[in-house]
Amino acid sequence: MLIVNSIIASVLTMFVKRSFAVIGLRRKNKVGLGNGDIDDLERAIRDQDNFAEYVPFGISLIACLELNGAPWSMVTIPGITLIIGKVIHAQGINQPPPNFSKRILGTKFTFFTLISLGVFNLGWSLYRLII
Repeated sequence: MLIVNSIIASVLTMFVKRSFAVIGLRRKNKVGLGNGDIDDLERAIRDQDNFAEYVPFGISLIACLELNGAPWSMVTIPGITLIIGKVIHAQGINQPPPNFSKRILGTKFTFFTLISLGVFNLGWSLYRLII
C-alpha cells in the first residue's frame, strides 16, 4: 500500500501552480521561450525547474520506504519536510535579491530530506535483510 506516499504526492501537485505562474508571466510579457531577460519570469522558471528536479526523487524514495514496510513516522515525517521545504523555497525564490534567506532555508529542508530518505532507505533495507 502506498497511502502515505499518495497523500504526499497529491499535496505536491502544487507543481501545477508553479506551471501556471510561468505560463501567466510568459503571456503577460509575450515571451514564448526562455526568460526574455525578465527577472520575475526567470525566478518562476527556476522555481518550477527546481521543483521538477527534486520532488520526483523524494516521492520515489518515500514510496520505496512505504513499499518496504517502514514505520509510518519514517515515511510521513520526511514527506512533510519535503512539502515544507518546497513551500519555503517557492516563497524565497520569488523574492527579489538580496533576500535569499527563505530560498536557502527551503533548499536546506529539501536536501536534508533527500539525504535522510537515502539513509532511511539504506538502513531500513539492511534491517529487513537481517530480520
